[in-house]
Amino acid sequence: MTPTARTALALLVAASLAGGLAACSRQDGAPAATASQAEVARPSRQYGIEEFVESIGVSGASFSADESRILFSSNRSGIWNVYSMPVTGGEWTAVTASSTDNNYAVAYFPHDDRVLVTRDQGGNELNHLYVIETDGSERDLTPGEKLKAMFAGFSHDGSRFFVLSNERDPRYFDVYAYDATTYARERIYTNEAGYQPGPISGDGRWIGLSKPDTTVNNDIYLFDRQSGALTHLSPHQGAAQFAIQDFAPDGSHLLYTSNDGSEFFRLRRYDLASGEHADVQVEDWDIVYSHYSHNGRYRIAAINEDGSTSVRLYDAASGERLPLPALPAGEIRGATLARSEARLAFYLNGDRQPNDLYVLEFGGAPKQLTRSLNPAIDPADLVDSQVVRFTSFDGMEIPNILWKPHQATAENKAPALVWVHGGPGGQTTRAHSAVIQYLANHGYVVLGINNRGSSGYGKTFFAADDRKHGREPLWDTIEAKKYLQSLDYVDPERIGIIGGSYGGYMVLSALAFHPEEFDVGVNIFGVSNWIRTLESIPPWWESFRQALYAEIGHPEKDREFLIATSPLFHADNIVKPLIVLQGANDPRVIQAESDDIVAAVRRNEVPVEYVVFDDEGHGFTKKKNQIAGYGAILAFLDTHLKHKPATP
Repeated sequence: MTPTARTALALLVAASLAGGLAACSRQDGAPAATASQAEVARPSRQYGIEEFVESIGVSGASFSADESRILFSSNRSGIWNVYSMPVTGGEWTAVTASSTDNNYAVAYFPHDDRVLVTRDQGGNELNHLYVIETDGSERDLTPGEKLKAMFAGFSHDGSRFFVLSNERDPRYFDVYAYDATTYARERIYTNEAGYQPGPISGDGRWIGLSKPDTTVNNDIYLFDRQSGALTHLSPHQGAAQFAIQDFAPDGSHLLYTSNDGSEFFRLRRYDLASGEHADVQVEDWDIVYSHYSHNGRYRIAAINEDGSTSVRLYDAASGERLPLPALPAGEIRGATLARSEARLAFYLNGDRQPNDLYVLEFGGAPKQLTRSLNPAIDPADLVDSQVVRFTSFDGMEIPNILWKPHQATAENKAPALVWVHGGPGGQTTRAHSAVIQYLANHGYVVLGINNRGSSGYGKTFFAADDRKHGREPLWDTIEAKKYLQSLDYVDPERIGIIGGSYGGYMVLSALAFHPEEFDVGVNIFGVSNWIRTLESIPPWWESFRQALYAEIGHPEKDREFLIATSPLFHADNIVKPLIVLQGANDPRVIQAESDDIVAAVRRNEVPVEYVVFDDEGHGFTKKKNQIAGYGAILAFLDTHLKHKPATP
């Protein structure tokens, strides 16, 4: 589904380094240590970044028409490519073999073995949609320059599929229906009012639309292609968010989530015939998403529970929750039901466990298809995260995810890092992170702060950073440093700050506005100049431009405020060592943001390191670049934090 304005802002400044919101059904606890493991001091060894990056990334899942094979993406070759393999396990078959641009699996066609894939160009996010024919030939279904296209699902009978594209107007996405046999297409919705389309009903009659107002307030609409009517589904008072989740396969109703009248998102339904609304599921945390299986026998829902997201399976008719299989420590993620409703594909992920793909045939035992962790790494050398909280300067409780190295003790105090997620409305969750495990393995305590403005903790907390960037959320990071200093295994004189995108902005803000608080800064494609960033947002974000202005500030009307809160204009205050990493093709935080802050801080005669990747965008996806980038971060930290000269 097309993101709401606040989610879009999270995309603007979201780092792809720590865990995401796809986490599901956590079963706490690490694998039990054997007697021999218990006798070994942990970590038994420190691993190089090459060994961490050697672990395989896998994502996505789509069953073939006969459900004998499964389609997925992996970076096994060093670049993300598309593969298929038998659902019973076995050898991988390469569907794409790129050595340059990443390719990602979209779906098998419902009635044959053709495959849809997507890719951009060097991380510029201008994705096209491609079909791989059964003979291996490839066809671009969305040709053109400087357009962005996204797959929006197959019709229920599989005869058509839907695509969102901004080719007509770079600012807005129209909806196209493609014939699944001939690829002939028609534009079925022309978006001239700045709506965000999606999802689309299985018969193609109904199109869900979202209209952002601010980053904490939006509305949803229903467009009827048969009558041309546009129905407003969410009249409300005050700030509230709504998101259409899915249409019932029988065409009777749609599901949507909303936090109207409550702190957390609940699941509701809208009856297409009567126009009545009713609650379907209410939890004490946000319901992140919910959707039906192909014929409506099952419903899947995911609940964001305090840094972990629990995936649940329900009998759609009775509402009864159905058991999922017992698995090793970790969380079920990315559950995909086959069209027959007889099989479920999912990923298992945990602190010590990168994504591994499983297939479950209902009535049987789950089959593990991949083994992603580098076999050279002993999982007992990795660490488990924990949820911790501290009280900030004004009494607000701040939730965090903490990674404690094995070697950190009161007698062997460790350096520490405050890790700030992207967003600003992102969230650090319990999940496997190669870079965080790498840092912990080398003796760094990492505190992933969910400062005010983070998602997952209610709409009041979510809105608590609006128009306060560079101030209250930043002050939370200073309180996070104080919390770390209270831990007897942390060296109170060796604490740095690290973050990507909006998190990188927080790093630069900490060094510029509170120059003596942190000992070093690690800025990964962070905003340094809000005026330029807000003026240079990608054209396809036009529909929520005003919402971004409401959240951050207007580049003309609030110019003085944005100058006051942009680190670039205060770079002469920065006196602590800094490392900056940047993708040259980043469309969200352009390279000039990093170029300028590096040049400004170097004028202060402060140690500054700068790493630029010519073939990356907003996130480092290629293994060679992860090795170079994350390796540079550790070397920088070892030099300027772990082994920094003692204070006289």
